[in-house]
Amino acid sequence: MTVSSIKVSKTPSFPALSAQAHPLELLRHLRHEPEEYWLARGAEKAIKLFHDAADHVPAYRKYLKAQGFNPALVHDIGDLVLIPTTSKAGYLRRYSRPELCWNGDFRSVRWTISTTSGSTGEPFYFPRTAEQDKQYALLAELYLRTNFRIHERSTLYIVAFPMGAWIGGLFTYEAVRRVGESGDYALSIITPGINKLEVIKAVQNIGHDFDQVIIGSYAPFLKDIIDDGRRAGLNWADYNLGFIFSAEGFSETFRDYVAEKTGLTNIYTDTLNHYGTVDLGTMAYETPVSILIRRMALDRPALYETIFRQTAKLPTLAQYLPEQFYFEESNGQLYCTASSGLPLVRYDLQDLGGVITYGQMERHFADHGLDLNAEIQAAGLTDLSWNLPFVYVHERSDFSVSFFAFQIHPQTVRNALAGGQLAEELTGKFTMTVEYDLEGQQHLHTHVELKIDTPESPELHDRVQLAIVERLLAESSEYRRTFEEYGERVYPLLTFWPYEDPIYFKPGTKQKWTIK
Repeated sequence: MTVSSIKVSKTPSFPALSAQAHPLELLRHLRHEPEEYWLARGAEKAIKLFHDAADHVPAYRKYLKAQGFNPALVHDIGDLVLIPTTSKAGYLRRYSRPELCWNGDFRSVRWTISTTSGSTGEPFYFPRTAEQDKQYALLAELYLRTNFRIHERSTLYIVAFPMGAWIGGLFTYEAVRRVGESGDYALSIITPGINKLEVIKAVQNIGHDFDQVIIGSYAPFLKDIIDDGRRAGLNWADYNLGFIFSAEGFSETFRDYVAEKTGLTNIYTDTLNHYGTVDLGTMAYETPVSILIRRMALDRPALYETIFRQTAKLPTLAQYLPEQFYFEESNGQLYCTASSGLPLVRYDLQDLGGVITYGQMERHFADHGLDLNAEIQAAGLTDLSWNLPFVYVHERSDFSVSFFAFQIHPQTVRNALAGGQLAEELTGKFTMTVEYDLEGQQHLHTHVELKIDTPESPELHDRVQLAIVERLLAESSEYRRTFEEYGERVYPLLTFWPYEDPIYFKPGTKQKWTIK
């Protein structure tokens, strides 16, 4: 069944998620209701949001009129593709902030406001209400119960996301706080933010007072925490740990590195990655089943290509509740309809990726002689399996550099630096630029951060350069063709930088993987 073919024939029996149904009741429905049930609820909600926004959001009403689109043309989910898409540049920046709100009212609403980092241009300020905090808290309670069993264990959640005006830290704190207050949980929070030393001190000083410690962090920042902690004499395996990531993807090699260095016991439940944006908040997250699928696909190139329709870039694979966030994919680009602080319909997330129903995923496995549900059972994940659709996301479409007229994405270089001995010598952080010499020739320049105890050497330079070239040759057909013509001229230039050098690796800031 395709998303567009769903017909909503009856009012869904489960209470609306915006009304904050109890998570235990939601879990029971997730385990028993078929996927069509969840897709139908999502379709109904998306169409209702469209008509409500067309009637009650001044900017959207003007936008549709400017596009020459009549809202009366939209009757069911099959008509959704007729609706003009929206974007930050083409919609949000075109109208005033009050016009973008329900009934043009910004001043009388109580907001929490976050800002983009400005990585792709001028920062944009996104307001959200308590409803979005409740929405994220519901998702957080689902995975904190299912993955980390907080109803059975006393838990310390260390918020190691940035705690400033960005969404990660405060949004996470608010959600976890709400979870702790709403249920019968021994759930405590500490908020060191992106202060590595304070995260390590918290684990050392109070970690043993809890049954488990969960650290929420960006992946490259967590690698620094793990490595610095080991150097400071912290034995991570002495603690029962869990890790929650956000903001960007990472490889399964990185997940294995984290598991090895910290003594994780279950690769499917001890880690998960969010898919979220400041525009809409946390939209989806890795489930144990999605991690299983991703790891199985990596071991089977034909299956991988069937699922993700290419083999070059490893995406994050997550599951989502269509009623909260209704995803679409068009020409490899992701769009989402959701009632965030600013209601957004068919919003261009500027992310490359796709949408796969659970039923389609089962058929993909069957086409390669595999039974998905039997694999789930064999991995001991049956009780954690939900009939929800999947969304996968690659690098942001604007987070790449153009080299010889093709795009090089940071994930390729991350993959090159993530495994083996290089993971012991480098932090994994880098910045890519494309520069021109005096003769006008292009050069891919990669600035690489050394670990604190790693000396720069010609031998290390050659190993890093070779690792990047080999990964580019393996993942990019454009690079392969260019290499055949130009040879070593397209080798990346490398510059090593000391640990936490402020030019490219200033501590306390989000890593910039590319500079254009």
